[in-house]
Amino acid sequence: MSQYYNGKRIKNIFDPKSVISFKLSRTKVDLFLSCPRCFYFDRRLGIEQPPGYPFTLNSAVDALLKKEFDSYRRQGLAHPLMRAYNIDAIPFQHEKLSEWRSNFKGVSYLHKSTNFILTGAIDDIWVSPSKELFVVDYKSTSKKEEVSLEADWQIAYKRQMEFYQWLLRMNGFKVSSIGYFVYCNGITNKDSFDQKLEFDIKIIPYEGNGGWVEPTILAARKCLDADEIPNAHADCDFCEYNELVHEAINK
Repeated sequence: MSQYYNGKRIKNIFDPKSVISFKLSRTKVDLFLSCPRCFYFDRRLGIEQPPGYPFTLNSAVDALLKKEFDSYRRQGLAHPLMRAYNIDAIPFQHEKLSEWRSNFKGVSYLHKSTNFILTGAIDDIWVSPSKELFVVDYKSTSKKEEVSLEADWQIAYKRQMEFYQWLLRMNGFKVSSIGYFVYCNGITNKDSFDQKLEFDIKIIPYEGNGGWVEPTILAARKCLDADEIPNAHADCDFCEYNELVHEAINK
C-alpha cells in the first residue's frame, strides 16, 4: 500500500491491519538483521536510510558476465571457467530466468504464516546432470590481495546466497547447498589503461545453510506488527549518527 510522509508518497509500507500480502525483498530482510530499528523505520514508517552511491562499474561487469554465460546457456555448454574449476554443470535454462534476474521481480515465494511475499533477484543458476541447481552470484572488486570470503562484512554475501537457495527450494526446485561466487578482481599493475579494464576471475564455492531464514522472517513480521520502535543494533552507523545529531540539537 502507499502512504504519505511529509507530503511525499511512499510505496510498500507495512500495515499490521491489512490482509493484503506484503512484499519483502532480500535486501530488506538483510536490513532487519543489520538493524531492526532501521528496518522498522523503513518498512513501517517509510523513513529509508540515505541511499548509497551506485556501483555502476560493478553493474557493467554483472551485465557482461550475464551476456557471456548466456551465450553458453543457449548452446547448452559449460563455460570454460566452469570446466577449469571442474564444475560438472552448465548454465540453467528456464523461461522465468529473465524475471528471476529482475530487481523489481526476482524469484518470489508467498510465506503463508507471515503473509510476506519474499523476493530476491539472482545473477545466475547452473544445473548439474542430475538436475540439481547451483545458485551463482557475481562479485567484482579491485584489490592487491587475492579475493576470498573471509572478511567479517562478507557475511552479507553468504546470507544473500543462502536466501536465494531457500527461495528456489520453496519454489519446488532441487537446490544444492553449494553455491558459487564468480569473483572478478580488477588488475591495476598494468603499464597503461588502453581504454579497458582487465580482471582476474576466481570461482569460490560456498556451502550455504539457510536455517536462519525461516526464524528471521517470523521475527521480521513480529517486529513490523509491534507499535513500539525497536532498539537499534549496537553497530548501526546510521542510528549512532542520528543519536549524535539529536544530542547536538538538544544541548
